[in-house]
Amino acid sequence: MYAVELNHVDKSYDNKQLVVNDVNVTIEPGEFFVLVGPSGCGKSTLLRIIAGLEELSAGSLLIDGKRADHLPPSKRELSMVFQNYALYPHMTVADNITFGLDVKKIRKKQRKEKCDEIAEMLGLTDFLKRKPRHLSGGQRQRVALARAIITNSPICLMDEPLSNLDAKLRAFMRAEIKELQRKLGMTLIYVTHDQIEAMTMGDRIMVLNEGAIQQIGRPIDVYNTPANPFVAKFIGSPPMNMINGTLDISASRIHISGQTELPFDPSQTLNTTSNKVIVGIRPEQLTRYDETSSHCLPITITIDHYEILGTETLLKFNWHNETWYAKWYGQWDLQIGQSLTLALDSQSVCIYDQITGQLINKPETVDHQVVSEEIV
Repeated sequence: MYAVELNHVDKSYDNKQLVVNDVNVTIEPGEFFVLVGPSGCGKSTLLRIIAGLEELSAGSLLIDGKRADHLPPSKRELSMVFQNYALYPHMTVADNITFGLDVKKIRKKQRKEKCDEIAEMLGLTDFLKRKPRHLSGGQRQRVALARAIITNSPICLMDEPLSNLDAKLRAFMRAEIKELQRKLGMTLIYVTHDQIEAMTMGDRIMVLNEGAIQQIGRPIDVYNTPANPFVAKFIGSPPMNMINGTLDISASRIHISGQTELPFDPSQTLNTTSNKVIVGIRPEQLTRYDETSSHCLPITITIDHYEILGTETLLKFNWHNETWYAKWYGQWDLQIGQSLTLALDSQSVCIYDQITGQLINKPETVDHQVVSEEIV
């Protein structure tokens, strides 16, 4: 297990525009670390810099505490799984898996023993004599995984490896890759644009946008307290509801569209010099209004659309010319056009500075907290 350090890394192809901008992060030994962001945000470029397939323009890369940005890929002690699998079509599954060992001149008997061990681990024993064209997408993905881990490299890089699979197979492979990483104890750096993969697989995630780091943290922390409106919109499905407001500290109120006043606790410290703010709340934090609820603003809405998803019901509505969502547990009997009064709890909102985009007040209460309890 090796640590990977990126120290103020920049990357530019034309010496003008930075596609990776001042990335500074340490990936711990044995960590499952996820780079997530929209297409074109620089996450794959960053992975290729770590792999040695791209040169960095500025900064430094350290692997296991040693400077590595000058080393060729073969000297960095890492393996890589590509988005398109990159299997050799003329080779059998067994030959594809052991290709890295062939290059290292490992003896044939030892290659076969390791191949059989890895194939059994990944359920590929019955396919070792087949060619890749005779395999399904999930089986090809497992061959690519086997080829990467058979070399026992302390670091494994994965570039959107599940994007070519259907939804059901993706869910299966997410669990399989995570279990494999825990079993082998390797440092795994994983690139994806799918926030579900990031939330369910990563020990920590790094959200990128336009080549710059937006936030680094545990998935649950990034979800509950997104650092800026971009992260709040990108992480979560549906995304966080957001609306502009004007802060009135003397009255302990946030004015929304000049019509609605959201109270906030005057003891809260809002670290901002601007009175222009953005109020955000997760869809699952919008509940049915109860007059006994404290700190809650009643908002009357008309349902534009709803979806019953089995375990939960999703509502879509318009509030002050913004499209908002509510997400409730269970199956609710609703109608399009129906009016409801929802509760906007001031203790459950994120408040951002409109000018800087920085989080200036995080929620005091989160209904969906991670609870630790002893199981008897």
